[in-house]
Amino acid sequence: MSRIGVAFRAFFAALGSTATAERIGLALDGAKLPKIDHEPQNQPTDKLAPQPIPARSEAITLLAALQREARLVDLVKQPLAKFSDEEIGAAARNVLGDCAAALDRFFALKPVVMQEEGTNCEVPKGYDPARFKVSGSAEGAGPFQGTLAHNGWQASTVKLPSWTGSKEAALVIAPAEVEV
Repeated sequence: MSRIGVAFRAFFAALGSTATAERIGLALDGAKLPKIDHEPQNQPTDKLAPQPIPARSEAITLLAALQREARLVDLVKQPLAKFSDEEIGAAARNVLGDCAAALDRFFALKPVVMQEEGTNCEVPKGYDPARFKVSGSAEGAGPFQGTLAHNGWQASTVKLPSWTGSKEAALVIAPAEVEV
């Protein structure tokens, strides 16, 4: 292909794509270019095309649900120094009960080990460290015998509400409340 043909192709490719214009600019500056496996093919720029749903972290969704249903963020962000232990305990009782109900609904929580804490427990050979945390003088891959200190928790389902709000509100945990 002639130099004029290459120049025209580069000119129109740069007009059509910011990413391509940046790569052409880097090439002209003598920079080493990364390998590109495939080029995007004439992606539509129609402004009437459906917009993607705003991204929202599942962590924010969970925190927002715990705030909405149990006022968890209000409790932990409240300056507790001005309240008595009895007042904090009374507030925490309601918040913790509501949080437990929300977590059960979203995750259907159940113990990792189905036996009483304080009883003898066997950790199988080649155990998964995400399922068992072994402490004490344990060496090797097991099996181990010990006392169950904590059952652990696992989710048997994940049913978080989906986000339908705006991009600007994707990080909002709770809206500001204004009484008029």
